[in-house]
Amino acid sequence: MTNDTADRTTGATERRREQHGWYFYDFACSVYSTSVLTVFLGPYLTSVAKAAADAEGFVHPLGIPIRAGSVFAYAVSISVVLAVLVMPLAGAAADRTGRKKPLLAAAAYVGATATAGMFFLDGERYLLGAFLLIVANASLSVSMVLYNAYLPQIAEPDERDTVSSRGWAFGYTSGALVLVLDLVLYSGHDSFSLSEGEAVRICLASAGLWWGAFTLVPLRRLRDRQTAPSGEGAVGSGWRQLLATLRDMRRHPLTLSFLLAYLIYNDGVQTVISQASIYGSEELDLDQTTLITAVLLVQVLAVVGALGMGRLARTHGAKRTILASLAVWTLILAAGYFLPAGAPLWFFALAGAIGLVLGGSQALSRSLFSHLVPRGKEAEYFSAYEMSDRGLSWLGPLVFGLAYQLTGSYRDAIISLVVFFALGFVLLARVPVRRAVAAAGNPVPERI
Repeated sequence: MTNDTADRTTGATERRREQHGWYFYDFACSVYSTSVLTVFLGPYLTSVAKAAADAEGFVHPLGIPIRAGSVFAYAVSISVVLAVLVMPLAGAAADRTGRKKPLLAAAAYVGATATAGMFFLDGERYLLGAFLLIVANASLSVSMVLYNAYLPQIAEPDERDTVSSRGWAFGYTSGALVLVLDLVLYSGHDSFSLSEGEAVRICLASAGLWWGAFTLVPLRRLRDRQTAPSGEGAVGSGWRQLLATLRDMRRHPLTLSFLLAYLIYNDGVQTVISQASIYGSEELDLDQTTLITAVLLVQVLAVVGALGMGRLARTHGAKRTILASLAVWTLILAAGYFLPAGAPLWFFALAGAIGLVLGGSQALSRSLFSHLVPRGKEAEYFSAYEMSDRGLSWLGPLVFGLAYQLTGSYRDAIISLVVFFALGFVLLARVPVRRAVAAAGNPVPERI
């Protein structure tokens, strides 16, 4: 074996070791997204806020009257705004110093600690719950920016799709596994000598412990790379890089048009996912066991839907397939508005429909955007895309919370989200994607 061959073999072995560690961060943190944000925290925090509410159903943080049922939605919105402020700073600090791992550890363990602290969320402590949600949700977003920044370093260009997909699969696997354990604990809480509230608090806290424990794997296997020293501070370079990327996008208005459409309809997608459990528990009178089962169904069918929509895209093109998915999302919200209370089978049917379009609409959006990025600017454009995906989905929860605040009806709140899918559909339909690909200097695929 020659020295070059030995070096390549050693490099490939080390790269695989890092990849295996990288997968486990998705395995660690996805439990927060499924168990905490999607299933348990919304209904439970709402019940805590209602316990603290006055006779008219309002709580008064800082003297501001807020309907108790809007607290969760507002907290999610605030957490995303906080993440928008912090993500460029963390990304710039990582680029400037080359020390992503300590920053990833800090973001992960702040989030995991806040999540574990939800065990103490009882009585009328809705402000504690809102604060822990804001910290945990913002920490997750910051950690994902740092986590994704490792991908170009640990995977060759021709293997990045596979590595990224495996990380995604690890996340869905852990989410489903922990939800099954949560279902056992919650549905059998009497046999464990626990109250319903205690069972929920254990499920919330255990997600934080899971997040923290499995984060040790990537922290042991990932390594930092040396970078050229820069005299620029993280604050200045972070915001300057983001503004420079946005200015450059003005030279590619069709790419910017697609990103705007994505911003809007993805905001709707993220809001439906985060607020569905509140709608199911508060408006449809469904128990927590039903909600857990529905989210498990979404987890499984999201994989099936992503593969199925990928096949449709090969035949009909990504743009048409995404547009069709947005039409289905609109129908889902309309069906949800008329869904009868106390009918779990209909709710399962709706969850199945969400699962079938969830994975595919997001996966195809990412792949379509990749064709619209000018060559040589992939990293900075996908940084802006990640900000869009993780950092700007605050308007939907705000609209949902305001709709409930003004009407007192979760049905009005859920149907208000139709505007995101309708407007996103119109904006995406107006983007001439073939011309956009050519304008970015990329070869135009036969089907797009």
